[in-house]
Amino acid sequence: MYTTLIQVSATDQPPAGPALRGIDHVQLAMPRGEEAAARRFYQGVLGLSEVAKPAVLAARGGCWFEQGSTRVHLGVDDDFRPARKAHPALLVDGLAAFVDARGLAFTWADDVPGLVHGYVDDPFGNRIELVDATGATRHSPGSSGGSP
Repeated sequence: MYTTLIQVSATDQPPAGPALRGIDHVQLAMPRGEEAAARRFYQGVLGLSEVAKPAVLAARGGCWFEQGSTRVHLGVDDDFRPARKAHPALLVDGLAAFVDARGLAFTWADDVPGLVHGYVDDPFGNRIELVDATGATRHSPGSSGGSP
């Protein structure tokens, strides 16, 4: 396998033609044999539905979850280390109510003006950002995680 390095300057323009449209899915690593913990969190807590992996991939372990266009794949990494900086950011309707209803150990953030968001860890220590899809309201007093 090889990698081609393309140098791009600030003045370069992308080529004409098809363009990126979005993200199909994000993949996070997980320890081998921890699919039940993944299901409890991604399905039971976040509310994503588990979808079957193709047979050739299912043999590797891990699991896939989705809801609408939100797709999170968890793949087994035998040398697992949690993603503490890199992370997916999932949109949530009514973030404060979502966090409160689930009793999440949630850390509110106020580092981006106008963005209502914060962080939770999955069972393996991977950082997951949750962003209020409306962006209209801050969390209510007494919500998990304290003040933003």
